[in-house]
Amino acid sequence: MNFLEDIIIMAIIFAVPIVAIITSHFQKTARIKASYIKDQLEIEKLKHENYLLETQKLKLELEKMQMVTEDKTKIL
Repeated sequence: MNFLEDIIIMAIIFAVPIVAIITSHFQKTARIKASYIKDQLEIEKLKHENYLLETQKLKLELEKMQMVTEDKTKIL
């Protein structure tokens, strides 16, 4: 074999583990991003539920205030 063939063989031997390392890194990064997005989605769902509950609470308080006001105006 000549020198060029030796270099090509060595490059192939070292390229395979490097490609495996890079691929593994990209897979881990993708898993982390997917987990992050899943967590963010759950947070947004909780925020929305909280918003709905707060809105309902405010509606009830407003209705209560209106009832008290109506009662006061009936007394007068």
